[in-house]
Amino acid sequence: MTTTGSEASDLPVSSDDLRHGPAPPTATAKTARRPRWQVWAWWAGAIAVVAVAAVAAVTHRHELAATSRLLAHVSIPKLTVALVLEAASFVWLAALQRWLLRGARARPGLATMTGLAFGANAMAGALPGGSALAVAWVIRQLRRRGIDLALAAAMLVVAGALSVLALALLLALGALLADPGGPGAGLRTVVLTSAAVLAAVIVAAVCLTRSSRLRRAIRRVGRYVGARWRAGERLGRLLADVLHQAETIQPGVWGWRRPFGMALGNWVCDAAALTAALWALGIDVPWRSLLIAYGLTQISISLRLTPGSLGIAEASLSTLLVVQGIPADQAIAAALLYRVVSFWAAQPVGWGCWLRLTLHTNRAGETGSE
Repeated sequence: MTTTGSEASDLPVSSDDLRHGPAPPTATAKTARRPRWQVWAWWAGAIAVVAVAAVAAVTHRHELAATSRLLAHVSIPKLTVALVLEAASFVWLAALQRWLLRGARARPGLATMTGLAFGANAMAGALPGGSALAVAWVIRQLRRRGIDLALAAAMLVVAGALSVLALALLLALGALLADPGGPGAGLRTVVLTSAAVLAAVIVAAVCLTRSSRLRRAIRRVGRYVGARWRAGERLGRLLADVLHQAETIQPGVWGWRRPFGMALGNWVCDAAALTAALWALGIDVPWRSLLIAYGLTQISISLRLTPGSLGIAEASLSTLLVVQGIPADQAIAAALLYRVVSFWAAQPVGWGCWLRLTLHTNRAGETGSE
């Protein structure tokens, strides 16, 4: 997904994306640029994916033949439902980010925020160092629309944290629903333990950020670094501003229900798109174990071991579905169709949004300067 996907993780900006984006850099080209070795690693990953795919095509040609027959008979109306659900996951992500910007004097509309979510997701999945470039692009677009840099950065950080927590909740729920005696029962204990640890870490981090003692310690460290490193002084001021903006976002314990519900909606719609993909292929949905397979796949996607997690996402999802008792040909078909819905279909939409928002902003800047 959005990663986005619903997005979370590099910091989920959903979540595939900028669904779970990294801590935001400044909006300059230099800060968005990645070291040369990372660019080479990106291309090496792409070549490795192609090589592995070629080997898999030869060694599993019978399963792939059965998979192609399944994909050839996919139900178009049901596939449309999957596409609509995937689009809804981006809208939930955009709604979450817009809600977190409520302290701004003039917030962008939901349509603009949805375009930013699609555009950032496309950049994060297609370009070397795409996550950093996507975050820088989103911040630049928000700044040109009157959003303060620190507030934009704080929004992405908080949205990412909420997305991670929502995914942990879905994983825990999936583990509780899974049949203890069914296929892949060994994953149940692992998932429950991991989700509990992750939730505890996030809750502890949230509690620490509300501590005045921690904030004073961070400011002291910032002053210490700034006194000895000129660039560190600017970074320290930015981090202090981001921390201050994150504090202003806090709506109280019960006030977090609404943004957390939006983060959860991002993931739920994306998981529903996977369910619709299985439905479109005529595959029986493993209801009790689907959330485990989905959640663990999203974790593998967030690692970004290959460009756009190509190969990793498909292999993870198909393997986890096989573990849950689905035949190999059906699992591979479901994984491929889900990726068509959540990644490939979102790419042209995302680049169209990127082009429109970028050109619109540039024209506005040129008009304002005349």
